[in-house]
Amino acid sequence: MNQAAAEAWWAPERAVPDPGEVRAPAAEAPLRAPGAVPFWAVMTFTFILVISPQSFVPALGPLRIALLAAGAAIGTYVYQRFRRGEPLLSLRRGMGPAIALLAWSVLTIPFSVWPGGSLAFLLEVYAKTLAVFWLVSCTVNTLDRLRTVAWGLTLMTLPLAWTAVRDFFSGVYVLDGVHEKVRRISGYDAPLTDNPNDLALMLNLILPLAIALLFVTRRPLMRGALVAIVALNVVAIVATFSRAGFLTLATTAALYFMKMMRRPGRGWALAAVAVVALCMPLLPPDYLSRLNTIRDVDADPTGSAQARLGDSIVAMRYVISNPILGAGLGMDVLALNEERGALWKEVHNAYLEYAVDLGLPGLVLFLLLMAVCLGGVMSVLKRCAGRPAFREHVFLAEGVQVSLIAFAIAAMFHPVGYAFYFYYIAGLAIALRAVCRPEGDQV
Repeated sequence: MNQAAAEAWWAPERAVPDPGEVRAPAAEAPLRAPGAVPFWAVMTFTFILVISPQSFVPALGPLRIALLAAGAAIGTYVYQRFRRGEPLLSLRRGMGPAIALLAWSVLTIPFSVWPGGSLAFLLEVYAKTLAVFWLVSCTVNTLDRLRTVAWGLTLMTLPLAWTAVRDFFSGVYVLDGVHEKVRRISGYDAPLTDNPNDLALMLNLILPLAIALLFVTRRPLMRGALVAIVALNVVAIVATFSRAGFLTLATTAALYFMKMMRRPGRGWALAAVAVVALCMPLLPPDYLSRLNTIRDVDADPTGSAQARLGDSIVAMRYVISNPILGAGLGMDVLALNEERGALWKEVHNAYLEYAVDLGLPGLVLFLLLMAVCLGGVMSVLKRCAGRPAFREHVFLAEGVQVSLIAFAIAAMFHPVGYAFYFYYIAGLAIALRAVCRPEGDQV
């Protein structure tokens, strides 16, 4: 976006638009826009997924509240679409690669090393992930809803980040023979964040949305709160001692630095760099030593870096031997056991995870899905650039864009190919086509 098209995020909002300015369609309130009930059901599911209230209130466990929320979202959305005579899917909105990936996953099940296991994985894990991906892409169809999702996820990071920071400074670490060599917190008690690496991944993927809100928020008090949340998340990511978390955080920082340097007020970007430089001496010495193992794998005293490198090599050998069908959906653990012994550990690389499970066709389809999502966001930014009425759309779209790129980096170090992390953000990327539609544009 060129400087003429970008309005400084700290500038006061104009009360009267410029003559001839292209105006955005009036944003519908989430409660009045079509699909309000499924949208809020999705938000409820998101809260349960991230915060996991059943972990703190055991009585909620038997109720399966996450399944209830997801079921309510699917049921009400399907009912509303049928009632209005509208299709459930639109291939023009980027669902094509996801449907193709699902179809290939199903077609390879008979050739899986354990067909029953692949079928169970499809029904119990991957189908649920794709259902949420579809719901997010369809229900987040107004600017108000996109803003609500960004605020909701940002606020949900508070207990996650606070738990990480509290445990680190209180000395609450994982105590076992491996982790005692490098003191690490355990994570947050929820399925997606129950270890420090996954906690860092979750915070890293939501961080760009929080930064986007900081750019579009006008009220000083809310701005100050967002600055505090962003700072808390950054400290929490460091507290996880996650090497992948550091690389992902550095990617986000670099992307936003480049974006801010191309806009008026680039002094704020330089000030942010100065703050980071001043904070460097505050980093724990053990943290810098752990980061050094990114470059020198053999220096890791826990042996995890060496094991993950070895598993990646084994996974690549398996793909070379089975390039088309792979081991079957969700069967990378069994494939690696067959190649290097029964360690019962997955390959810590989402790309290799797809390649081992679904062969090179599966990997290509996943990469195509990522490319379509990222390309869709780029097209939205291009269409909305230079239109002041779409200023908020642009910054929120940038947040989704940075989050997608952050995942692309993190995916090289996490076994999360079928989990909600990417697919939730991908759903927002597809939803942007409906949210950020200047008048006269066709999506």
